[in-house]
Amino acid sequence: MATVLVPLAQGCEELEAVTVIDLLRRAGITVVTAGLDDKPVKASRGVVLIPDTTLGAAIDHQYDMVVLPGGLPGADHLNADMRIREIVKKTNDARRPVAAICAAPKVLASMGMLIGRRVTAYPGVLDNMNVPGMRITGEPVAVDGDIITSRGPGTAMDFALALIERLVGAEKRAEVERGLVRPGREEMQAAAPSATAEVNR
Repeated sequence: MATVLVPLAQGCEELEAVTVIDLLRRAGITVVTAGLDDKPVKASRGVVLIPDTTLGAAIDHQYDMVVLPGGLPGADHLNADMRIREIVKKTNDARRPVAAICAAPKVLASMGMLIGRRVTAYPGVLDNMNVPGMRITGEPVAVDGDIITSRGPGTAMDFALALIERLVGAEKRAEVERGLVRPGREEMQAAAPSATAEVNR
């Protein structure tokens, strides 16, 4: 069974963190949430999250994926923590996926992991980081090899579903998506022409 680490920093974006945790667990993926310290995590909108463990206790394990939630100042706390850099590098060196959403791709950029990559992030976050060859796509989710990025709270569900697909396949992604009573990609594409026709009447 795939195991994913989701570090939780004070001031993280709760919608992003909880969406990833919830959907991955619906897919049967083991998710370990780890606080940067031993305190409850007060997220950016005041929601209090209780991590499963601390990063210090979690860092020595090998994970199938590391997912960095965004939000501010949460992403800045992740970026300043050398243990985050250590676990991200270890995961990437093992050719396992690293994912980041919203402001958190700045962590990957500052580590030199986005050189020559197709990426997406919260608008403006990566604009002044001067990463050689980095292409900011503006897509809801960008996948480039073992790097998966996403834009923000509004794309958190697309992001989580993409992570499920990467870890356990498209069939499991579709199963989880059906359980959410959320239009799947095929349904949205099928509905698009009729919606356009309705507007043009």
